[in-house]
Amino acid sequence: MTALTLSTAGAATLRADALVVGVAKGAGSKSGGLVLAPGAEAVDKAFDGKLADVLETLGASGAEGELTKLPAPSGLKAAVVIAVGLGPVPEKDGGYDAEALRRAAGSAARALSGAKKAGFALPAESVEDAEAVAEGALLGAYAFTAYQGGENRLAPKDAKSGNGAKLPLGEVALLGAKPRDKAFKAAAERAVAVAEEINRARDLVNTPPNDLYPESFAAVAAAAGKEHGIKVQVLDEKALVKGGFGGLLGVGQGSTHGPRLVRLAYTHPKAEKTLALVGKGITYDSGGISLKPAGHNETMKCDMSGAAAVFAAVVAASRLGLRVNVTGWLALAENMPSGNATRPGDVLRMYSGKTVEVLNTDAEGRLVLADALTRASEEKPDAIVDVATLTGAMVLALGNRTFGIMANDDAFRTSIHEIAEEVGEASWPMPLPADLRKGMDSPTADIANMGERMGGGLVAGLFLKEFVGEGIAWAHLDIAGPAFHEGAPYGYTPKGGTGSAVRTLVKLAERTAAGDLG
Repeated sequence: MTALTLSTAGAATLRADALVVGVAKGAGSKSGGLVLAPGAEAVDKAFDGKLADVLETLGASGAEGELTKLPAPSGLKAAVVIAVGLGPVPEKDGGYDAEALRRAAGSAARALSGAKKAGFALPAESVEDAEAVAEGALLGAYAFTAYQGGENRLAPKDAKSGNGAKLPLGEVALLGAKPRDKAFKAAAERAVAVAEEINRARDLVNTPPNDLYPESFAAVAAAAGKEHGIKVQVLDEKALVKGGFGGLLGVGQGSTHGPRLVRLAYTHPKAEKTLALVGKGITYDSGGISLKPAGHNETMKCDMSGAAAVFAAVVAASRLGLRVNVTGWLALAENMPSGNATRPGDVLRMYSGKTVEVLNTDAEGRLVLADALTRASEEKPDAIVDVATLTGAMVLALGNRTFGIMANDDAFRTSIHEIAEEVGEASWPMPLPADLRKGMDSPTADIANMGERMGGGLVAGLFLKEFVGEGIAWAHLDIAGPAFHEGAPYGYTPKGGTGSAVRTLVKLAERTAAGDLG
């Protein structure tokens, strides 16, 4: 993990591989005018006040995420200056948007892979700006290298091993903040804790399914629990059978890797509220007997992204010492076709006692979540939020970067949407139309796991709603789009697992601790 320091040095005296400054699109020239962002003053002075002119000559426009590298002049101790675009200059006096700062810092950090140390002289005069820059840089520096660099036994001993992938940036030195100020120190500590847990979730999502399966995921959770003072309970197959968790057992019975239900409990002695988080943890989803078509299997290791987000959020709550009880439920199973697998037409008796006719074994996430939601409801938390890569329909509706929010309480849904937007996670509130419930009526069981094809993401939400305890505020986050990024990296978003929803869950826990959610 990249280290973070609040540097006491100035930009001119910091010894580093590179200095990062921000530039923005202004007005007044053909190109729109390049404006240096606050923090770049000392670097500009080293360029005799002509840094903006030099950058414009090199073609810089200030567009969001645009990077321009140039050699540092003799007045700086760093070797290279990197100017990163922040987009348009803010129209109001409120300064740059926090998400613009996160993305800019992330873009620069990615470009600095292989470097030992870089100074970030982006706007950081306020606590909020400093935290945004720190968080973006730490997330942008992420790289998943666990399976790279293996020794080639057939190659000469002096040959390079692996694919030559560079290690992440070693240290982010944040300039312009106040290292001795308690508020800035707390912001830096929060940025480190949240970024490290997001990156933990990314690691889990990126781990190949031959190494990450329900039992091994549960072992990772148990180890983290010991490290961070979180109580962990793991229900294996025998315990699931004894407890009657038909959803988890039905999905997992086709695999040699049996299902698990993991309960993580962080408690605070002065907590007044309890928040339950439930995560879909399908460590690999083949679709089961309803096998996925060609071209849809290659990324299905990511179908446990919801469980990874819940796990990371609980650990982050513990690290931050939040004054709230947070319980995480990881519904873990591997969905495989075999002679033992659940068939379309089978009926499962869920933990709640309800029976479900399985019309499609690829609608398995809602089955494992249903058991976990019922179990979480038994503890009567103040609110439940489940997170899942649940439906392709949500991707069709909202695209690859936005997750949908459904809830049984409009005010709760609005609060989560506002929180997600605040932390920089694109989301959109979605309805739960009552007329779609009829499509899940079954002549054989209490409910079917499939309904109308149109509005399939909403149908899945309506199914989950059936398993939430009476009187408990509940929200469902369908992160099928943003959980796994297959395109080129951008901002602080890497290729592969993204850690989607972790920031929203952590902020929700903070708001609950502060009593801001009623």
